[in-house]
Amino acid sequence: MEKATLAAGCFWGVESTFRNVPGVKDVVVGYTGGHVEDPSYEQVCRTDTGHAEAVEITYDPNEVNFEALLNVFWDSHNPTTLNRQGPDVGSQYRSAIFFHDSDQQVIAEESKTKLNESGRFANPVVTEVSPASQFYRAEEYHQRYFEKHGLSHCKI
Repeated sequence: MEKATLAAGCFWGVESTFRNVPGVKDVVVGYTGGHVEDPSYEQVCRTDTGHAEAVEITYDPNEVNFEALLNVFWDSHNPTTLNRQGPDVGSQYRSAIFFHDSDQQVIAEESKTKLNESGRFANPVVTEVSPASQFYRAEEYHQRYFEKHGLSHCKI
């Protein structure tokens, strides 16, 4: 099993999207990329922790590769809006790929470059590509949020 850590706005929708990808074995929502140890949701919402709402994906590389996960990532949000996804505004909602090794770093940077050069978006991709740091699991009420509330997707 391997890990991928991605941020693409509110983590509830991101978690739901990746749970449906064949080869993904688990998805946990949480916080990463900041400087505060074990932050709470309320702390992250204040935007001064540096953390992003993110998902930590456990996947079987024999069933799905990192590049395929990035394709889902690019299709699931707008990577051209800085610190914003839909109505959610703040650095905690930034688009980010937190790579776990040099292979993931190369794949992420090449994928981002290819997307920028494709002309798919009128504006440049602003997705952060950074080394993975400590991932802090979010509070239990955030885990599998849509399932717990009988929702199939984010109602914005």
